[in-house]
Amino acid sequence: MIIETNQACDLVIFGAKGDLSKRKLLPALYKLEKSNRMHKNTRIIGAGRADWNIPEYIKIAKTAIENFLNEKIDSVIWKKFSSRLNFCNIDVYEKLHFIRLQKILDQKKNTIIYYCAMPPHTLNSIFIGLKNANLNPQSSRIILEKPLGSCLKTSKIINNQISQYFSESQIFRIDHYLGKEAILNLLALRFANSFFFHCWNNNVIDHIQITVSEEVGIEGRWSYFDTTGQMKDMVQNHLLQILAIITMEQPKNLTAKNVQNEKLKILRSLKTINEKNISTHTVRGQYSEGYIKGKNVPSYLKEEGANQNSQTETFVAIKVNIENKKWFGVPFYLRTGKRLRYKYSEIVVVFKKIPVNLFKNSNLREFQNKLIIRLEPNENIKIDFLNKMPGLNSEYKLENSQFESNYFSKKNSKNLIDAYERLLLESMRGKQSLFVSREEIEESWKWIDPIINAWKKTKNSNIQLYQSGTWGPENSNLLLFNDNRVWYEFN
Repeated sequence: MIIETNQACDLVIFGAKGDLSKRKLLPALYKLEKSNRMHKNTRIIGAGRADWNIPEYIKIAKTAIENFLNEKIDSVIWKKFSSRLNFCNIDVYEKLHFIRLQKILDQKKNTIIYYCAMPPHTLNSIFIGLKNANLNPQSSRIILEKPLGSCLKTSKIINNQISQYFSESQIFRIDHYLGKEAILNLLALRFANSFFFHCWNNNVIDHIQITVSEEVGIEGRWSYFDTTGQMKDMVQNHLLQILAIITMEQPKNLTAKNVQNEKLKILRSLKTINEKNISTHTVRGQYSEGYIKGKNVPSYLKEEGANQNSQTETFVAIKVNIENKKWFGVPFYLRTGKRLRYKYSEIVVVFKKIPVNLFKNSNLREFQNKLIIRLEPNENIKIDFLNKMPGLNSEYKLENSQFESNYFSKKNSKNLIDAYERLLLESMRGKQSLFVSREEIEESWKWIDPIINAWKKTKNSNIQLYQSGTWGPENSNLLLFNDNRVWYEFN
């Protein structure tokens, strides 16, 4: 029998009726049950304004798991899991409602964890309500979802609010990308393999590309997305976290403090992008009508509830420079967008060309070795290299070859863990190494805010339309072409 947490927890999910709870949290918790990772006395308490009783919540939870779990529910596991479920009818703006929660929680025996799957403007009411009901002891923990603010100023406001009621050791700021197996493997790839460790610098690497491509549009989230945009929704958190992990120095160990400190050094080294260089370092776009997998899809401005004058970006490409000794002169090209041709996330490390071409009849002048790290789907690692073509030719002829790791093959697929599954378990363990510190979030906003402000002020950085089902605006190709580079072709 495997039980990873030796402490029973009461996990309270604020926003129990919301999409995140149903789509991600409940399926992940069910899978933790299946793998026997939760303490036998751990409970899951949905909290929200819905007028549900416990049987109704159990029924709703089962429907959500059936809809979003990629497997059939096991009746034995479900019986055990459903016995953990409870529900508290609570309006977070009503301070007295928190007394209802107080009566349900077992503070003497269980570690209390609050998961705030709620909009940012509701958070302070939750903090105050918990404090007034004496539900924030030092042993409790609280998980905050992105976006944590909409700029540096609002992020600081939220962090200042929560710091009045919870210490940093209690706060778990979640970025679900940090729970992905392929992201975690980056640490092993870089720091456990000498042939990568010693060549991971500007002496050997030409440039690095990071792509997070989505096929979906805004999926009925117009009111949220149009006030956020792709820069705040994806770049400020996910892409900058990936960038920090692949470029940070080796930490002293894998504790939260040391990992976060090394990422923080990278975020503080990002070269500023503002009105002076906004047009040469960024591209932003908005999807128009097109086809995804043969199906016609509407433009962003034709989505339900759309504002016809919206200038919100659904695509961003950025050329990033890190101003430190290790990465000076190495550009990092980031791109992310909705309604693109395929859904995938990938890191491509492009190595410098050979200075002297010994093989005159080869295409060595054009070829560059590449390390391709697929984050999703079909997680994998590939290396592009050249081989001699076999035969009796008097001259060497080379051909492109590709080495593929079997780390994420079928034999390991059963061990792949969903990001939320891992992060929920880590919060129960009380480990913060896969979560984001306050300093990281605020440094990210310090870099992002000037870009957004420059877009508002600079005419030649206007939104460019791109057809759904393509790879985004043509100018995103020019971003690399102007540097004599191209985006790696997805395959």
